[in-house]
Amino acid sequence: MSPSPDSTAAAGRFPLAGPAPQSLCAREPHVPAERLVAEMVPPPRFQKARFETYVPDASQPSQAQAVEVLSSFAGTLGGAHASGAGKRRWFQKKAPAVPAGPRGVYLDGGYGVGKTHLLASLWHATPAESSLKAFGTFVELTNLVGALGFQQTVATLSGHRLLCIDEFELDDPGDTVLVSTLLGKLVDAGVALAATSNTLPGKLGEGRFAAADFLREIQGLSAHFKTLRIDGEDYRHRGLPEAPQPYSDEQVAKTAYAVPGASLDDFPHLLDHLAKVHPSRYGALTDDLAAVCLNGVSAVPDQSTALRLVVLADRLYDREVPVIASGLPFDRIFGEDMLKGGYRKKYFRAISRLTALARDGKRLVEGV
Repeated sequence: MSPSPDSTAAAGRFPLAGPAPQSLCAREPHVPAERLVAEMVPPPRFQKARFETYVPDASQPSQAQAVEVLSSFAGTLGGAHASGAGKRRWFQKKAPAVPAGPRGVYLDGGYGVGKTHLLASLWHATPAESSLKAFGTFVELTNLVGALGFQQTVATLSGHRLLCIDEFELDDPGDTVLVSTLLGKLVDAGVALAATSNTLPGKLGEGRFAAADFLREIQGLSAHFKTLRIDGEDYRHRGLPEAPQPYSDEQVAKTAYAVPGASLDDFPHLLDHLAKVHPSRYGALTDDLAAVCLNGVSAVPDQSTALRLVVLADRLYDREVPVIASGLPFDRIFGEDMLKGGYRKKYFRAISRLTALARDGKRLVEGV
């Protein structure tokens, strides 16, 4: 890969030695359908997540209760597929925490209460081979349909015990109809569902589009789930020091050149590049990166750009990629109108995750 314009410019501004860092702006990944299916497992950050490693906040009883309910739920998913003995087992009275009606659980709560950890723990605790359970974000699921086609996606997932959907959101009417139909087919085939979101099932789409026009589909989605509310504060910053202040451009560039596998980009250029790459490919965009270094972080100009940045922040967080940046602090990149709008919970989640990654990046800067 040739040096990026951003890294070349940095080398011109500062006397830096060593090979030029990589650039996200130089990457345009292609993700084949078979990779999409193979990667439907918990991401690296949550590969070791287990119910035993989840630390409930003692002041929030709903967190410990969630562990009990999900552990019970996992115990109903073993044995034969739900079309046979497994289905009869589901309706037994041994798991009263999950009523017989819904075929899934829906983890609702604010950002940073450990919903993804719990979802990954459920995936790991389900007594089935990895090939019989799937884990992916909502964006990855809809992209799988785009890559395989609707019927092939149904056929691929119908034999599964469990489908876990992280970051469940409905941002447009097309997704509402698509996902409602898909999940209905999977439930009919005996697949159990689990999802996380910052929005109650009946409120999906609210503040984003004319949800009332698609009320039937939204209510149909809601009927598949038993809602499990998880209260609490953001664990990523509970009792931790303040996030590091942004660095100078020189510090960012120096770190990018010193850390093998780091990338270096100007933030405005990266935002422009994200518009050219489908969000489902942002995971591949970050393949094999040791750190992401950004110069000139600034306020995000519009909502479409902001939502793309949210997805990138999620993928960086999933893959535990530290971030080192100059410019604005991450808690100032989304405007006040965005933080009060229909996507506000997504933006707060992105701020929380980027801040945690910036804290990880501080150790790299200090080691240079």
